[in-house]
Amino acid sequence: MKKYIIGTRGSLLAVTQCNQIKDLLEQKTNHKFELKKIKTEGDLKTDKPLWQLDGKDFFTKELDHALLQGEVDLVVHSYKDLGSDRPKEFQLAAITERTFGNDILFIRKDILQLLKDKKFNEDFIVGTSSPRRIVNIEAKLNAYLPYGENIDVRTKMLRGNVNTRLQKLNDQDYHAIVLAFPGIERLALDEKASKELTPLIENLEYMILPQSTFPSAASQGALGIECLRTRDDNGELLQALQTVDHKLTKDEVKIERQLFQTYGGGCHLAVGINVTKIGENYLVSQKGVVNDIQIEYQTLEGISKPIKAQFQKAFIGISPKALEKMNFNFERYLVDELTTKKPIVTEFTCNAPLVVTSLHTLESLKNSNASPSSLWAAGTKTMRTLAKAGYWVNGSSDSIGLSLIEKYLSSALISMFEKNNKAQGEVTLLTHDQSSNSFQNLKSKKIHTYDLEISESTQDEKEKIEDCPIFYWTSYRQYQTYISKHPKIINAIHCCGIGKTYELFKESNIDVHPFYSLKTFDQWLMR
Repeated sequence: MKKYIIGTRGSLLAVTQCNQIKDLLEQKTNHKFELKKIKTEGDLKTDKPLWQLDGKDFFTKELDHALLQGEVDLVVHSYKDLGSDRPKEFQLAAITERTFGNDILFIRKDILQLLKDKKFNEDFIVGTSSPRRIVNIEAKLNAYLPYGENIDVRTKMLRGNVNTRLQKLNDQDYHAIVLAFPGIERLALDEKASKELTPLIENLEYMILPQSTFPSAASQGALGIECLRTRDDNGELLQALQTVDHKLTKDEVKIERQLFQTYGGGCHLAVGINVTKIGENYLVSQKGVVNDIQIEYQTLEGISKPIKAQFQKAFIGISPKALEKMNFNFERYLVDELTTKKPIVTEFTCNAPLVVTSLHTLESLKNSNASPSSLWAAGTKTMRTLAKAGYWVNGSSDSIGLSLIEKYLSSALISMFEKNNKAQGEVTLLTHDQSSNSFQNLKSKKIHTYDLEISESTQDEKEKIEDCPIFYWTSYRQYQTYISKHPKIINAIHCCGIGKTYELFKESNIDVHPFYSLKTFDQWLMR
């Protein structure tokens, strides 16, 4: 059994995540590891944002020196702190699994109540020093605040470790602050650190910011482990470190960092970049500003079976009114012209997490006696609509599917908030179809809040439908209904979004082509 020394920054978060890596390495190998704390320039200089300081590598220089001098055997970094130009003597031995990458907003409960009561009448001040967060928060956050349409969001410098930042929020220096969710989650997972965290979040509420609107820093949430490339031990340490290497995270952050470098890189860069693998594809979100140019991309890359034919017709499951806002210049037939959504106002109570799966469930929500411990939305449009109606939404599936909300609700940090909010009972899903999929591991119940009624097609409509070579479905039930009425279309090309509909197609082993949105489907057709 050998013993190795891990170099780490001395903050509570850095030490906590290093201890977690230490425990994981000791579980997977027959070696022992211990920590050595090293102060860095970034930890000592907190009076200015990093991008205003002279120099670079503010959180790595001192760790690099210790590794080169043999004072430590390996170092653990937040991978987003590592620049692309690393010393040639260093070996990136492992990139650890990223559970979450999002940013998370914390808000004081007294301010949240003012928002809900329509009594908030000043600029909304958010603590952050990140150029990326400043740009996206100031531009987009008001639409996610209860009755926030006309509220001006402003940012104010915030530096220091996690505890310091949360304490400044509690001291009323800000109305809200934004932090990295993965760092807070690691603190919540640690017994000692979570005890320090508990009183700091007692009077706060949270919102997990959706990656499609507020993409995180490139490689946020992943940890990078380095050792010396020239180490004379026949690769024994390298082999041990590679036991915690995570391929999926490695693939995602590689793309993020490549995109980051195309904009020039550096801590001054005001662009968020997140890559999430969905099936065999990569969902890429980029938002921010570079050289006064607005950056705003959401794409699904790497479709496994490209569709190469050109089509002049498409059958699309979206309302004509919504389609008018898009520049479709090919012939289209609209599912919703034959579909009626019939609300069912259902009385219910809920003192546990509540998930709103569609805008068509809002009438039931408004007429309920629900006091949910947390409120979740299927996508960002639903999230914004709820906010406009005065609700505080804790997060969304970002149109990816219920599995993401289940993942959030299973986190250690969110469990702490659920305990604070005295959650009782099962998660409640407001849905249109009681037979649709739900959570895999969390107990839940469904409230039936609206029906889909499909009218009979005329002969002319039937001919158009059966002559159409490509279909874009907005729900799996639409697909099932039209297949039952028009079995000839089963051999057509079928497309859909990347959320629940896509999951149901795959569960049924039906060949389907996912797109990030109807807009990207339109763009593909135009190409």
